[in-house]
Amino acid sequence: MPIEPGDSVTIEYVGRFEDGTVFDTSRPEVAREHGLIEAQGVDASEYAPLSFTVGAGEIIEGLDEALVGLAAGEEATVTVPPEKAYGEFQADRVREYDPETFEGMVGKDPAVGLHVEAENGLHGDVTAVRDDAVEVDFNHELAGKTLVFDVEVVDVR
Repeated sequence: MPIEPGDSVTIEYVGRFEDGTVFDTSRPEVAREHGLIEAQGVDASEYAPLSFTVGAGEIIEGLDEALVGLAAGEEATVTVPPEKAYGEFQADRVREYDPETFEGMVGKDPAVGLHVEAENGLHGDVTAVRDDAVEVDFNHELAGKTLVFDVEVVDVR
């Protein structure tokens, strides 16, 4: 029976960039093979099949739409453009702060790679630290990227 919006599904997946680099997966063996466990600092048990309701906005739009019509046991490769994933990169979401102001807001010394949460709930990453400014990128880390997913529909309810 083909998947329809409102169905509960469970999938296994491997997410890649267009160059083939794996950025996420539900499969622990793939995570281990591509160094994700070490890079993300999580236990292998964190990699597990993903369950959600199709059409409920629980996953990125492009993947959600691509599952409609598939059935349990089917596999597919889905290419998701930025506008159906995490959006385009927006230059106005990269902000600069005076180093003293930054330290006062965050309570930490600025360092490239530091993840911060603004008072308005936005999450960002420090991308540059200079004597006169700290640059924070509030774009999603996958903004502007085309994503390719190898999916296997494990279950449909």
